[in-house]
Amino acid sequence: MWILISVGFSLIAFLCYGLLAVFQKFLYQKVSKWNVGFEITSIVFFQLLFLISTYVYYKSILNGGYAFLEFFRTIILKLALISTPIIIFARIYVVQLIPAKVENILPENEDIIIRGENKLDILKIMKSDLICVSNAQNYVEIFFLDGHQLRTKLIRSTLKKIQNDCDFLVQIHRSHLINPSHFKSWKNPDTISLTQIELPVSKNYKEHLLSL
Repeated sequence: MWILISVGFSLIAFLCYGLLAVFQKFLYQKVSKWNVGFEITSIVFFQLLFLISTYVYYKSILNGGYAFLEFFRTIILKLALISTPIIIFARIYVVQLIPAKVENILPENEDIIIRGENKLDILKIMKSDLICVSNAQNYVEIFFLDGHQLRTKLIRSTLKKIQNDCDFLVQIHRSHLINPSHFKSWKNPDTISLTQIELPVSKNYKEHLLSL
């Protein structure tokens, strides 16, 4: 019985944390930022998912006799008091192992290929030459350097797809992604200057941009 409990609960915890990782990735892609509130929500989500899953396992596989509230008080609450600090410290430690700027994983002189929905919609440039990408109805407008000249190219695609393909880009507005290496300065509280171009910054993304 104890083997079934320990192995079963451990496997459920592993699967629940895997689902938590998917949930976090989805949430981060939606809001492009992370804070203490999101972290607390994630841990609560994990504990609720673990509670429901283990109770189903306990009743169906182990034929346990505890009712739901008694199961929560007797087993899950004690496990949560032990596991929550471990999860928090483990996540803090893992975050410290992540490079300060993930975009630097891709070398600045690396070529990137941006593809659109049409076969002819393709642009191959160096990562360091890409300045920003802006939404243009059913297209995206890509701003890049050709030597020292600012060039643009329209590609039939979505801003979301470009962001997924080029994860070093940072969203500053619902219509704009930027390459942070081309950031120059703040022109005013709502506008930034990039290489040869200026763009507005939405208040929803300002905090994340300031943290870079």
